[in-house]
Amino acid sequence: MIKKLARSIREYKTASILTPIFVTFEVILECLIPFVIAKLVAAIDVGDGAAIELKNIIMYGGILLAMSFVSLVCGALSGAFCAKASSGYAKNLRKDIFYKIQDFSFENIDKFSTPSLVTRMTTDVNNVQFSFMMIIRIAVRCPLMLIFSLVMTFVMGGSLGWIFLGVIPPLSLLLYLIMKRAIPLYHRVFKKYDNLNESVQENIRGIRVVKSYVREDYEKKKFDRAATDVQVDFTKAERILAWNNPLMQFFFYGVLSSVLFVGSYLILSVGEPTYSVATVSQLIVYGMQILMSLMMLSMVFAMIVMSVESARRVCEILDEKSTLTSPDNAVKEVADGSVDFEGVNFKYSKNAERNALEGVDLHIKSGETIGIIGGTGSSKTSLVNLISRLYDATEGVVKVGGRDVKEYDLTALRDAVSVVLQKNELFSGTIKENLRWGDPDATDEELVEACKLAQADEFIRSFPDGYDTHIEQGGANVSGGQKQRLCIARALLKKPKILILDDSTSAVDTRTDALIRKAFREFIPETTKFIIAQRTSSVEDADRIIVMDGGRINAVGTHEQLLGKNDIYTEVYTTQNKGGDNV
Repeated sequence: MIKKLARSIREYKTASILTPIFVTFEVILECLIPFVIAKLVAAIDVGDGAAIELKNIIMYGGILLAMSFVSLVCGALSGAFCAKASSGYAKNLRKDIFYKIQDFSFENIDKFSTPSLVTRMTTDVNNVQFSFMMIIRIAVRCPLMLIFSLVMTFVMGGSLGWIFLGVIPPLSLLLYLIMKRAIPLYHRVFKKYDNLNESVQENIRGIRVVKSYVREDYEKKKFDRAATDVQVDFTKAERILAWNNPLMQFFFYGVLSSVLFVGSYLILSVGEPTYSVATVSQLIVYGMQILMSLMMLSMVFAMIVMSVESARRVCEILDEKSTLTSPDNAVKEVADGSVDFEGVNFKYSKNAERNALEGVDLHIKSGETIGIIGGTGSSKTSLVNLISRLYDATEGVVKVGGRDVKEYDLTALRDAVSVVLQKNELFSGTIKENLRWGDPDATDEELVEACKLAQADEFIRSFPDGYDTHIEQGGANVSGGQKQRLCIARALLKKPKILILDDSTSAVDTRTDALIRKAFREFIPETTKFIIAQRTSSVEDADRIIVMDGGRINAVGTHEQLLGKNDIYTEVYTTQNKGGDNV
């Protein structure tokens, strides 16, 4: 896990190395300063009326000033390099996660919920960033300070150093026990964070529905439950980690008291010549440094405990391999828009009990218009998702342009297939910027032509800013029908060999729907068109209509062939056109 996370350091490796180097120099100087202070005090307190040598005082004073200045510079540089390294590392880590998600197949995305992915890129990366910052600075500084200070207690205090050393094993054991209890709680709390984010995301995306159904109180209670779940587990974890500082205080104030007692006894009662007031006072300083080092280590320890789960969640994304990849020597060109399904079965998960699609055999010529109709859950969308390889067939072969879709380079295949999904999505930016998702190099004339085909040009020109009108996030400032027509225009700009409209004219009136289909017939006759619809009027002029039922093809034929002969199609047509009366 550490090795994988370390790959995101990259260009910030120098700053990451310089940080602990400058920290090391800073710590060495800080540990030497009390030693020099003791020498300065000894030079002043010579005793027995001996003359104080001013040059010694000036020398030690000058050394102290120089050491303090260099220590200050080293500390400032370590802080600057640490900030650069940690913020840069977080930037790279977020970029790596985001790029990884872009390569995910729909199957991979189904594995992780959207709120979970957002939490991993924000909260989890922040936790990993703080841990990285502590590791390259504080986690280097504290052990060095602890070791050097311990060494100096033996150098200056002799056997008194054993008092400081003796407290470390029991304290380390207690810290280990705290970590062992806290980590499972953090493992649980981050899953609940996902639930909290999901509650917020669903509420914000569906705020109009919430208000129209007057469900604000229900949503508040739902959010309160999710927030309380997070708060309860966080409280338990923080309550355990809260033992860190009291333990530090208890052990080391006890140690300092012992040093004062033993040191005072040796000076006053025994008259030990190697000890003096200056020596004991500096031992106390070293003791405080040891105490502060261990307290800071406990903070690092607490942060790392929190971050272990975050790091694991981040690595889950980085370790995830896309279920769809381009093969070696992949085909880069799609010959035409012909589509063949040969013995295709499909299920969304290997563990699924039943197939979403079963026994599909279809042969569609390039340029044909294919209507697909069926009830909710009949797997209409599942069928067309296999064409652009958003999913792979579990069994059988799907061919485009006479070749297995698995032989194509994914980018080349998807560039040849334009899909207007059932859930249309526009992005914040101008109408032009949204349209150019279909072709980044499209001219203004090409944009207008595509919008005319999609029956969008007229309403766009009715806006004060025309094609430069700003679209709010999710297309909130345009109607459902306008959004659908913009998405169709965007798909047409790809100049695809296959165009798939997944119920993407459901929000437009029947006249506009007919005009869109007429434009398709006249202006893109060579493009194979799949039209998934709930209305029979949207597919009745198709070359062939596929009737889906329970993941199987119930019937295939023209409007005339199916009407009156296929029960499902006849029922739908009759209900929509005759008010329920028989034909």
